[in-house]
Amino acid sequence: MVGSIMIDPSHNIDNVSAPTEIEIIPKSVFSDKKRTKTKVQKFLGFIWDAFEKEGQERSFVLRLDAFMFTYSLISYIIKILDQSNINNAFVSGMQEDLKLYGQERNLFTTVFNMGYLTGSLPGQIILTSGIRASYYIPCCEIVWSVLVMAIAACNSAKPIYVLRFFEGLAESAIFPGFNLILGSWYVPDELGKRMALFEMSAQAANMFSGYIQAGVYASMNGRYGIAGWRWLFIIDGIISIPVAIAGFFQVPDFPTNTRAWYLKQDDREYARERMKRIGRKEHKKLTVKEFFRIFSSWKPYLFLWPYLMVGFGAYTSYFNLWLKATGKFSVELVNIIPTGGNAIGLVCAYVMANLSDRTGTRWVWMAISNIPPLIGAIMLSVWYIPEKAIMAANFLGYAGSAHQPLSIAWSAEAFQDNASMRGLILGFGNTISYAMSAWMPLVMFPTPDAPHYKVGYQLCAVFIGLDFIGLYLFWYMIRRDTAKHKKVLNEYGLPAYPDVYAVAGSEENHIYLYDEQNSQNEKSMPRVQDKEIGSE
Repeated sequence: MVGSIMIDPSHNIDNVSAPTEIEIIPKSVFSDKKRTKTKVQKFLGFIWDAFEKEGQERSFVLRLDAFMFTYSLISYIIKILDQSNINNAFVSGMQEDLKLYGQERNLFTTVFNMGYLTGSLPGQIILTSGIRASYYIPCCEIVWSVLVMAIAACNSAKPIYVLRFFEGLAESAIFPGFNLILGSWYVPDELGKRMALFEMSAQAANMFSGYIQAGVYASMNGRYGIAGWRWLFIIDGIISIPVAIAGFFQVPDFPTNTRAWYLKQDDREYARERMKRIGRKEHKKLTVKEFFRIFSSWKPYLFLWPYLMVGFGAYTSYFNLWLKATGKFSVELVNIIPTGGNAIGLVCAYVMANLSDRTGTRWVWMAISNIPPLIGAIMLSVWYIPEKAIMAANFLGYAGSAHQPLSIAWSAEAFQDNASMRGLILGFGNTISYAMSAWMPLVMFPTPDAPHYKVGYQLCAVFIGLDFIGLYLFWYMIRRDTAKHKKVLNEYGLPAYPDVYAVAGSEENHIYLYDEQNSQNEKSMPRVQDKEIGSE
């Protein structure tokens, strides 16, 4: 039961922009009575936070992980398989069969990106305008599956261009859509590592793609008169159809309108209270006025600076072209060796995201993750170094994988007062990213110049350097905005807005406020009068 309590007037509260009478949320809503954790529980909790939670919260988070999060991983892995497959197929017989000796490889990516950027922002507008994600995302996945299988029937580049465009259009709903959904269900000490694993499912997909292509090429090439590279698209499409159908039941929409079969009514209420606790505003229907208000603010543009720079500075997709150009590796090894980089990316992303969740800091770990790919880009810019050094430099490019997922987690927290902004900013960012990707590879990494590019790696180093500047500026402006508006901070160090000024502290039966001066998230604000929560 929610009651009201008065702040003890004997304490100094001049710096708190909160009313003297505060609506509080019962502590029992968020966590059960604390119990001493065993060593095993602490160890497992370090690996996965749900294991160190208690009672209802543990059950709730594990249920989200088992159904919503696992489904998002599987769905995204399948999508990334296709993006890897087009590159793996190219070096596994597709180039020779279809006589693709110009810029076709880059153009396949370009037209896909054109379709993706066409649908990215409209897709987020659809999701923030009232259309259920549990309808929109699975329908896009079904269309995507059919288009992927159709590539196997193509005998020239032209029909592939058309299919890749519409494939990108259908896929544009998946990545930003799931990021919006995940950011609407998980709290800050859970979100970073899950965003990282979701993002890094792309690395897993790239790993699987190399092994799958190698296996398909060895076992299916020529079977029923079909080339091995064609089988890869057929298998990818067949796998994705049942996954798409499952989406109608697994995608939970948002806490405010969920109908997920695996969440009981008390789970749905609990989900809404969790979001209220951290100050994350609920989703409301997007209006034209709100749309223009969002994009007249400085926040989307300054956030997108580091978000985009790290993508522009990526160079790992050209690793296999260098491997092939050396002439020292078989087709199977050209596909398999880059999977070692994917493994490096997966481990680095999880470790840094876990540390980010535990320290409550995003931008520092994002900056640290930039260092290895910057070193790798500089080494590749020099180029005339031993082959082992070139190999190492390419692997270093994968080690920066924590940046983007932590950036997305940061956006969910930095813009938690505006659900529409959280959704639109990812769609807008992806639109810009794919618009630039439609032409940048043609300039930076032209296929005929492979594997030694004139300016590609140098520009990657510049973009990564600009990313450091963008990270600091966005962090500084967020702190400045918090201080300027004298926002009250909650236990996570995030702004708590007027309907959630008070949050539960860690001590039993007490509520604490946090102000903008509390940079260490310590309980520096005055204790309210001792009162048993929920007693009214």
